[in-house]
Amino acid sequence: MVLKLYGFTTSICTLRVAVVLKEKNVSFEFIPVDILKSAHKAPEFTAYQPFGQVPYIDDDGLILYESRAICRYIAAKYASQGTPLLPSDPTAIALFEQAASIEASNYDPFVSGLAWELKFTKLFGGKTDEARVKSLQGQLSAKLDAYDVILGKQKYLAGNDITLADLFHLPYGAVILDIGLDKFSSRPNVARWWKDISSRASWKTVKGGIHQGNAIHYRVLQSAL
Repeated sequence: MVLKLYGFTTSICTLRVAVVLKEKNVSFEFIPVDILKSAHKAPEFTAYQPFGQVPYIDDDGLILYESRAICRYIAAKYASQGTPLLPSDPTAIALFEQAASIEASNYDPFVSGLAWELKFTKLFGGKTDEARVKSLQGQLSAKLDAYDVILGKQKYLAGNDITLADLFHLPYGAVILDIGLDKFSSRPNVARWWKDISSRASWKTVKGGIHQGNAIHYRVLQSAL
């Protein structure tokens, strides 16, 4: 049975899963969920994802949500194919978990906040909170200064091998660059790292959104899930 990915074509969390599926050479069927029409809040969706958020996967009956958890599952289940993205050595595992925690605590809150204030708020008819933008930019700059120190000592966040922790940065990083907020290029080690991960074929394939050309199957959700 082909793994099914239920999500929105350009959602950050959906793309986070899609790039890992591509990196691991896992065939998948994409089933779009129209969040603009609140399809993710419908009872037939929340029966599988109780928080009413995208994405979730159905892998031969296993229903799993939360994008980072999905990515860990994919990397572990399909460890023997594609790019190794999860280490097995205890020390390497600890360093990976440290890097994953860095992304979740020292990157995501700031880039997601900036993406919301500078892009998504406007899309939904809201008004940008300029004071919050200024605060978030300052905090992100300080965090990326620390990134530059880390990446000056090693190629990737967990060491010299790419892991999920690096790939987790891609969707929001692309958004803030797209809105003209470049916090990467002024930091040489961050710039080198960003160029590396954002140039990967897996990301180039899905960064513009998931569509018929980059999923093995693409099925529009017509009725009950």
